[in-house]
Amino acid sequence: MLTEEQFCALAKKHMDMIFRIAFNYLKDRSEADDVTQNVLLKLLDAKKEFESDEHIKYWLIRVTINECKKTLRSPWRSTEPIEDYASTLAFSTPEHGEVFYALMELPQKYRMALYLHYYEEYSSEEISRILKIPQSTVLTHLSRGRELLRKKLAEAEAYV
Repeated sequence: MLTEEQFCALAKKHMDMIFRIAFNYLKDRSEADDVTQNVLLKLLDAKKEFESDEHIKYWLIRVTINECKKTLRSPWRSTEPIEDYASTLAFSTPEHGEVFYALMELPQKYRMALYLHYYEEYSSEEISRILKIPQSTVLTHLSRGRELLRKKLAEAEAYV
């Protein structure tokens, strides 16, 4: 069981990652906030002994994904347009904004694999364990996701 100090330190360290994964999965800010809160409550209540920081991070990602799946199954789920949330984001360059929009248009399975690989810097083997899918499937998702992203960005550039 975690002490209050340990929990606060872990919450501060991992809260943004949990939110980003939930938002990436759900495409809805308020639902991502709810998932983040639920995951942190589960961390607070966890009676599990964590071996390392990597073990905690892996556990948090797995719990976040499970909470997102649970949210997607709920009958009262509603979505808000991604543009409403994106307008509150500040991108360092217009290109970063284009990549964000293109990434959010990809199917969820490709978004999650790309996010975990490029933002959280997990290997395909680690992503395979986190998502509980074969490593070859992860490699396929990464490859197809990159190709779809490349096409979407090329289409966006053609309109400019």
